[in-house]
Amino acid sequence: MLEIKDLCVSIYGNEVLKGINLTIPDGQTHILFGPNGSGKTSLLMTLMGYPQYKITKGEIKYDGVLLNDLAIDARARLGMGVFFQRPPIIKGMKLNDVLKEIMKKSGVDINIEKGAQALKLTGLIGRDINSGFSGGEIKRSELMQLFAQNPHFVMLDEPESGVDLENMVMLGGKIRMLLGRDIKKEERKKSALIITHTGYILDYVDADAGYTLLNGKIQCKHDARVLFEHIQKHGFTECELCRET
Repeated sequence: MLEIKDLCVSIYGNEVLKGINLTIPDGQTHILFGPNGSGKTSLLMTLMGYPQYKITKGEIKYDGVLLNDLAIDARARLGMGVFFQRPPIIKGMKLNDVLKEIMKKSGVDINIEKGAQALKLTGLIGRDINSGFSGGEIKRSELMQLFAQNPHFVMLDEPESGVDLENMVMLGGKIRMLLGRDIKKEERKKSALIITHTGYILDYVDADAGYTLLNGKIQCKHDARVLFEHIQKHGFTECELCRET
């Protein structure tokens, strides 16, 4: 279970998160909506432990362990993983080598060749990671790395951005598989926090809850589909008046 209590975060002296309270039980997938600059990515980066994001107040716990001062690799060992919207190009580091290193640390044993075929990455396994990759290829590369890690808590930052319809169907299906959403609800173990703008991912993960983040604060909580349809119709401005339900 992920528990966030009264979390305030600054980056380079600017406060980006202001009193965040959020709980994601095991087996649940929650969706985070919000306009650009609202603090969504800052929340994921803080949860994963990137040092430029300074916690000035509050706490983050995962499975009862206080995360505030834990390094990124320690959080990964606890079972946390992240899918970046814009991951870096890493010259000199082949995707194949990255996958092997991830599996070495996680203890997961997947067939890289078969995984690459399933995600249409066969021609990219021997290339520098993300170098010359298309938007869809970067997303599929990030997803394959998550399969190699097999985290218990998954954070996805706009997995559908820059992805065409054909790739979205494939990507959405694989994300559903990664999260174990076809397992009976009472037997699900993996949890997730997913950022989305388009809402396409809702067709694949049958989310348990949705939130709107505005100006660094969670403004409302509701059924994810209902909340998204409301945002489509009215925009985010009305969310400022919405109380948590």
